[in-house]
Amino acid sequence: MAKFAANLSMMFNEVPFMERFAKASDAGFKGVEYLFPYHESTEELSALLKRYQLTQVLFNMPAGVWEAGDRGVACLPGREKEFADGVHEALKYALALDCKQVHAMAGKLDGQFKLEQQYECYITNIQYAADVMYEYGVNVLIEPINTRDMPGYFLTTQRQAETLLKAIGRKNVFIQLDLYHCQIMEGDLLRTIERLWGKFRHIQIASVPGRHEPDIGEINYFWLFKRLDEMGYQGWFGCEYYPAGYTDEGLGWLVKAQ
Repeated sequence: MAKFAANLSMMFNEVPFMERFAKASDAGFKGVEYLFPYHESTEELSALLKRYQLTQVLFNMPAGVWEAGDRGVACLPGREKEFADGVHEALKYALALDCKQVHAMAGKLDGQFKLEQQYECYITNIQYAADVMYEYGVNVLIEPINTRDMPGYFLTTQRQAETLLKAIGRKNVFIQLDLYHCQIMEGDLLRTIERLWGKFRHIQIASVPGRHEPDIGEINYFWLFKRLDEMGYQGWFGCEYYPAGYTDEGLGWLVKAQ
């Protein structure tokens, strides 16, 4: 049976962040994910998870200065110490929240470096993160993001992610398979899922093209949920979408999916 995690960075924005845990629980979600937890204390977040019996499914490692345009630093030479510090900060939160996977945002291409330099930097940094996390049973996820929503991003396709996984060579590094991004960049979702089987540990969903509820748009998610269940997918579906209206009013799809 499919397991759905509400993305609290995008959903339930009608209320402040710390009130969204209750809203997610009331709506029937059993898990939550979000971009970054670092503005809140581990004690407060842990208490909310316990109070509402929610699983912390995923969050991102620190990704540089977001307001300045950073979208991760893993591929940026010269910022290795910043990346390493972020790994240890993320681990602290992962352990406190009993979260078994964290996403390392890659960062953007930078013309002052050769592409080979950025590849080498990225691979080395992800290897470091994986080695630190491995001892604690935490997986490191890498995610291709489409060029329309995030121009200039380093990692954009599943094929590229597969190549990087092989070069990274760590048992606890997997793809974060966002079907919204994948549909925009590559399409052919079922065949892609079949090809990547065993290489991903988390799936995210949103409609295409609007990035809204998954029961609208060009992707037949209910058919994919059924196929993934038949294939034996045991992971979560992260609902990383912007509600078209009030969050609660658009949750009819969740009832249907369960």
